[in-house]
Amino acid sequence: MILHIDCNNFFVSCELVLHPESANRPAIVANNNESGGGIILALNKEAKSIGLKRGTPIFKAKEILAKYSVTIFQADHYRYEKFSEQVMQCVKDLDIVLDFTQYSIDEFFGNLPIDDTEELKDYVQKIKNHINESTGIAVSCGCAQTYTLAKMATHYAKKYAGYHGICIITPDKRERALSLLPIEDVWGIGRKTRDSMKFYGIGSALDFASCNESFVKRNYGTTGLHTWLELRGTPCIKLDRPKWQQSISQSRTFAYMTDDINVLIQEISNYASACATKLRAQNTVCKSVMVIINTNRHRNDLPQYNNKAVIKLSTPCNDSPSIIKAAITALNQIYLPKFQYKRAGVILSDISVNDAVQLNIFEAIYDGKQSKLMQTIDSINSKFGKEKIHLAIQGVKKQGKQK
Repeated sequence: MILHIDCNNFFVSCELVLHPESANRPAIVANNNESGGGIILALNKEAKSIGLKRGTPIFKAKEILAKYSVTIFQADHYRYEKFSEQVMQCVKDLDIVLDFTQYSIDEFFGNLPIDDTEELKDYVQKIKNHINESTGIAVSCGCAQTYTLAKMATHYAKKYAGYHGICIITPDKRERALSLLPIEDVWGIGRKTRDSMKFYGIGSALDFASCNESFVKRNYGTTGLHTWLELRGTPCIKLDRPKWQQSISQSRTFAYMTDDINVLIQEISNYASACATKLRAQNTVCKSVMVIINTNRHRNDLPQYNNKAVIKLSTPCNDSPSIIKAAITALNQIYLPKFQYKRAGVILSDISVNDAVQLNIFEAIYDGKQSKLMQTIDSINSKFGKEKIHLAIQGVKKQGKQK
């Protein structure tokens, strides 16, 4: 059976794990809230119950936000990526889900080759509990014969409290489940396709699954046919499963605030080096290096400043000196003096497998030497401890706690 895992109200859930004092109260995540021009990206059930909706501009929701003292969190995608990685690792640690892969930042698919429904439910419950206990994130789970049906099962698991977060659609229950799902809620059915189907009197998933195959091919092509087959219990959708992380990030909230560019350079260098090590560990290279810096959003008495910059590398690489250099360049582009910085981070993206890199003759000579150096450093650090050898710009590792 295909397993689908969906993290409930993911962005808000991440924030509430870190801010439990706001639990059980209306809370939202917004982008660009500090400038007053943001929109609601995510919200918890308490926020939904007072009429707030995702996508609503903050200025239009001001009255409701004030009336119900809604907690507003500034979106932090790098933080959410970290939580997503933790959820992924939780499932992998259990070692019971085959072909487990991340579909989006808050969704995952896998395979549980178990025929007995009760046994299957026990395993899914174990996975669900382990994620919640390890990360604080609540998830909903759906199981069925195909990816599309598994997504539908998760839809029911989230919608109906009686499922307690787990819905399994067995072949004998498939037709009933299809009859209850509006066509617009079927995975892969967009607005244009929905309108076309409504024109033909197709209002539910069952209506579509009951259509003639030639009709589906003629009107909705290969994509529509795949959805039609999946709804009928025939697996045919294949997910692209990258064998490496598509983005690698390292960020941290400082124990103290600082306006010292040299401190930020040292921290950013350490983060860039850690990211580069992860790149090499999965035999990949990156093309883009992003740096973010933030002031303390909880200090309303201080001026606020948040910014990011991206450096595009001329050639994809994974060596620490090049990535650190790019990160420092990005930092210098966005650093402003007189602000008290509380957090910084580095994100590597445009990641590809190392074998695919095309180098010119001059870069190839350099890259060969650099690659051997990086391999030697990684080998020593792996054997004798993390960061036993590091670049001078990363600074001297301090012993004990920062004061």
